[in-house]
Amino acid sequence: MKTKTKYMIGALASIPAAYLFAIAPNRRKTRLMKRLTQYDYAHRGLYENLWGIPENSMTAFKRAVDHNYGIELDIHLTKDGRLVVFHDDHLYRMCHIKKDICEMTWDELKTIRLLDTDETIPLFKDVLELIGGRVPLIIELKVDHGNYNELCAAADRMLADYTGDYCIESFHPLAVYWYRKNRSEVIRGQLSCNFQKDPGSWKIGPAALSHLLTNMAARPDFIAYNYQDIKNMGFFLNRRLFGAMTVLWTVPNIQIMQHLKKQGHTVIFENFQP
Repeated sequence: MKTKTKYMIGALASIPAAYLFAIAPNRRKTRLMKRLTQYDYAHRGLYENLWGIPENSMTAFKRAVDHNYGIELDIHLTKDGRLVVFHDDHLYRMCHIKKDICEMTWDELKTIRLLDTDETIPLFKDVLELIGGRVPLIIELKVDHGNYNELCAAADRMLADYTGDYCIESFHPLAVYWYRKNRSEVIRGQLSCNFQKDPGSWKIGPAALSHLLTNMAARPDFIAYNYQDIKNMGFFLNRRLFGAMTVLWTVPNIQIMQHLKKQGHTVIFENFQP
């Protein structure tokens, strides 16, 4: 009986250690990571959807560069393997078309207008050429139907000759893991939030992601978390215990932004100019 009790105590004592091991980030500090934290990031470019400057458009990116803001943007893989800059999985909100972007070829997408403006969905290569390394990029990998291998490989090929500062991030931990395995030198971030707010998506995978348990595989260099959800044990321990770089999205006003920056967070903002 005493031996059994000792085993039980030992097993219980190992749980905190296993939890800390699971949520730990990649604990490297580089000059690039320090440079990335010196910018504020315009969410999907410096856009104004209501005033004819759509999100993730060439004009929105040019405005961000002109104001010396870093840029957060999103990339999808089209049906024919081209990388385009667009946020949603579906085209309806921005283009009033009832199709998924991954179901469309580039020839089908290239003339579709964003919010009835003259702006169209840009190719990732054209955005990189426009920015030209003048400001750093946070590139979100938007995985469609499990295509993280194809998406990450295409992004890596596109960025191979890019000389500007950038990092990648994704909600999909296997996309982050792909970079750990294949391009460990690239700064990688795990996107997350409190998935409990959306009961429809509260399953084992999102639950683990909410609490950053998938860090065990991805070992991200930074945590990108919804600024409203940071009262989370996994986030707290990543920041306070492990000293991880933290990027908070999407901050809606200057007061909140200033408060979060004083705490040492890097900020992705929208709907105002800092």
